[in-house]
Amino acid sequence: MAIKRSELIDDENAGYYHLLTRCVRRTFLCGKDKETGRSYEHRRQWIENRILELANVFAIEVYAYAVMS
Repeated sequence: MAIKRSELIDDENAGYYHLLTRCVRRTFLCGKDKETGRSYEHRRQWIENRILELANVFAIEVYAYAVMS
């Protein structure tokens, strides 16, 4: 059963959180699509910039990240 974020995160104590997301249905966000031969490498820098921008907006620190193909 899902737990509400308001119950997961304690405002009084700082913590570390591991977040993960992925694409589905064999879609490519980054990397080279072997079936079509199209390259989506140009998106890596956009994703990195967006992660850092959103960290500033939400006043959080990003300790590590990986943008995988």
